[in-house]
Amino acid sequence: MPSLRTLQAFADTVESNDHVGAIRNFYSVDARTQENDGEWRVGREALAAREAAVLAAVAGVKTTRLGPLLLEGDHSAICWRFEFTAKDGKVRSMEEVAWQTWRGEELVEERFFYDPQQMAR
Repeated sequence: MPSLRTLQAFADTVESNDHVGAIRNFYSVDARTQENDGEWRVGREALAAREAAVLAAVAGVKTTRLGPLLLEGDHSAICWRFEFTAKDGKVRSMEEVAWQTWRGEELVEERFFYDPQQMAR
């Protein structure tokens, strides 16, 4: 079970837009993520590399936490808003809920739930 201090540090790192740093500093080496009902992605380094590629494809991102951190036992949930600025200047935003499973102070599983149509607008 993570401490609330660890969860807050994770959220602060993400909200500072250091998404790759959040993965490298808080995910376990065998961590896995899933978007909606998509395929699982596995391994901290692979997850960090994918996040870096997503960020390189846009001019910028602004991350905002939309509520309190929820923590019970080994599970936490965070609601986020991401505003992506494309290289052509167009801004798209999306909101998602991240459902997390922790092993001690390390994040071992994170599932993202969002409406993919948000990015089509």
